[in-house]
Amino acid sequence: MSYAKKRYLNFFAITVFTLVLPFITINGNHMLLLSFDRMEFHFVGFAFEMQELYIMPFLLMILFIGIFATTAIGGRVWCGWACPQTIFRVIYRDLIEGKIFNLRRVKNKQKKVDYTKTENKIKKVFSITLFGMLCLIIATNFMWYFVPPEDFFRYMKEPDEHVFMVMFIVTVALFLVYDIVFTKEHFCTYVCPYSRIQSVLYDDNTIQAIYDTNRGGNIYENGEKTIFKAKQLQEHEECTACEACVKICPTGIDIRKGLQVECINCLECVDACTDVMGKLGKKTLVHWGSTNEVLKDKKTEFFSMRNIMYYVAIAICFVLLVVSASKKEYFLLNVNKTTKLYDIKQNNHVTNNYLLTIQNRDKKAYTFDIKIVDNENFKIKRFKPFKLNADRRVKKVLILETKKRLFLSDKKDTPLEVKIIMFAKENPKEVFKEQTLSFIYPRNDSFK
Repeated sequence: MSYAKKRYLNFFAITVFTLVLPFITINGNHMLLLSFDRMEFHFVGFAFEMQELYIMPFLLMILFIGIFATTAIGGRVWCGWACPQTIFRVIYRDLIEGKIFNLRRVKNKQKKVDYTKTENKIKKVFSITLFGMLCLIIATNFMWYFVPPEDFFRYMKEPDEHVFMVMFIVTVALFLVYDIVFTKEHFCTYVCPYSRIQSVLYDDNTIQAIYDTNRGGNIYENGEKTIFKAKQLQEHEECTACEACVKICPTGIDIRKGLQVECINCLECVDACTDVMGKLGKKTLVHWGSTNEVLKDKKTEFFSMRNIMYYVAIAICFVLLVVSASKKEYFLLNVNKTTKLYDIKQNNHVTNNYLLTIQNRDKKAYTFDIKIVDNENFKIKRFKPFKLNADRRVKKVLILETKKRLFLSDKKDTPLEVKIIMFAKENPKEVFKEQTLSFIYPRNDSFK
């Protein structure tokens, strides 16, 4: 099977996976969701509140180290085989323009379409319209990773109430049309920073599309093509100069020139050369392999010291991610002071008011209560134990009081630390949280 067919199958699998993933839930939680509406992040069936995003650094480290490791080992395999830009461009260029409207030849991507013909202009309009409708579906699918489908379809019943969401989808769709139809592969060459990163990460063990100069001969010297000038290919040099590998390249490069930042490892040049050389009973001159394997006749080292360090770093981040995610948060507690710093009651008693937000994240109800830790100067004046059902959030008022005259300062109010513990009466040893509050005590001249 050619690499092109393998890529198309891979693109189909990725497309189906991306479309289906937002609908997959585990215990009511999505596989991947960043909801600003619910203020939650869902990952592989676990739901994390915004206060629990301590796992995000580990996810980002795995992502970036994984990109570096993938590039060092497999070159720009992401660009050619999984990048949305590449997938959408193949759909528009090869399927819509090539197969459906017959505007271009799939095996000659360098030949420009003649738009002086009225027929081609009409086909172009229809091709953009068709792709535009497809972009609306793509943008909607993208939105499902921020607004879950069950909420999205409910919101769409009242689009005038969710104008921002609708405008976001339309904006993404318009951007995709401009990017894929008009920017084309220039995005990969000039906009995407990944092409610049690759040149730093490549070495002789990196798998990439490589032209075999040992068999085919040197087509370029000092950056200039020499095959049709003074120097001609020798008899033992097998390149036929058919240019098939150049015509089929989506980014318009000549792979025989060597490594170039425009190469996205789509391997279409490998297929083209395989077809041509196969008719001559010979092996392809363009391979998917490492410099060591293709040019130096050495074995590719997938476990070089650099690669091992990548593997170790990813493994450490993954372990830290699992450990962090396994620390279950039974409930969330957020404490805010009210606008009034303090209140002086009769007999010089001082009180501070706090607003507590409590969310029960467990699957069962708890009865919550509060106690002060090792501080005889303060007591709880107002707070009663309450029962909170599973997946519920409630706001409660807490009032702390001190009856002692502390004589702290003649010049300014003094903040004092008071540690409290909120706990579930059903399981106080596991379901509890410590919180340090700031109790503002008035300066001395505030008292009568």
